[in-house]
Amino acid sequence: MSAPDALRIEHGTRTGQPIIISLDSTGPGPALGGCRVKPYPSWRDGLDDALRLSAAMTDKAALAGLPYGGGKTVVALCPGTAAHYAGARRSDLLADIGEAIDALGGRYITGPDVGTTPDDMAVIARHTPHVLCRPQHAGGSGDSSFPTAAGTLACIDAVRDCVFDGRPASELTFAIQGLGHVGVLIADALARQGATLVVADTDPARQKLASRWHARTADPARLLTSDADILVPAALGGILTPATVPALRCRAIVGPANNQLSDDSVADLLHARGITWAPDPVVSAGGIVAAVAREITHLPEPEVRNLLAAIGSRLGTLLGKAAKNGQTPLGVARQQVRTRLTSTPGTLPGDPRTVQPGITR
Repeated sequence: MSAPDALRIEHGTRTGQPIIISLDSTGPGPALGGCRVKPYPSWRDGLDDALRLSAAMTDKAALAGLPYGGGKTVVALCPGTAAHYAGARRSDLLADIGEAIDALGGRYITGPDVGTTPDDMAVIARHTPHVLCRPQHAGGSGDSSFPTAAGTLACIDAVRDCVFDGRPASELTFAIQGLGHVGVLIADALARQGATLVVADTDPARQKLASRWHARTADPARLLTSDADILVPAALGGILTPATVPALRCRAIVGPANNQLSDDSVADLLHARGITWAPDPVVSAGGIVAAVAREITHLPEPEVRNLLAAIGSRLGTLLGKAAKNGQTPLGVARQQVRTRLTSTPGTLPGDPRTVQPGITR
């Protein structure tokens, strides 16, 4: 992983909590990336996450054809302290985050991520205008789950065309890992199409949702090895590893979970087994595509829907090129990102590649 354009680590003036902002790339435009607030074993683990996630956002924006770079905010809470940041204390933390973002002068735009919500974005927006996905009543585009699910479903259609000769969902079995907001929306849509579903979630209450889809439940630890046509990772990343790939029983993997591969070598292992992997930076782009279209370029809703459908077309083109050239989908995606980044006209005026107070490299 290359060094980011800029890395800001500072203690909030109200809470003293370390706030990490990684700007992986700003050449194409301001960096886009969500704000993650969760416990980590140490702040250095949060730093590693910020660097990894901001690099993934660079790929996501580039592969979606957006004129933006990639960034991420991570607030690495000490284990057991998450409950401390509720009520007024949470407002203090969000104010600290907003001020840290605002100090970057528009080079970074944030949004919700693990541990934050559209309502949190409304609080952050009191301290900086550089925020997306506030609730609709507060002037934002709202929950990104719906466009993320729409983009994922468009990619599932592309995979059905490329790998399964256009067979309808009703003739296929899908194994869905993770029944959060996005996973549930995907399961609802596939169930309406008559698909057979196998689902799993670490939360027993969410597992009970299986009855509404007449789905079979699986032990979360064994969902990956379910006998299914398409695996849909919709939880946290890092699930595809040299240890898990040999046990997979699916023909394709397409889901919105970020950073699904433990490392790039896993793409080769999947290719060797004949399993088509849809690169997650392409699949999961619906949230940022819709937020930018609605809040920055102010496109009408029919055009937003067209952009979300185009995510599937982008994936279909990528998979077709990979199959034609005997490459992995990841290899083609990497080439597309390099082309996108090298074709941009350099960095923006005031770009943070120049080290400034409060910013370390």
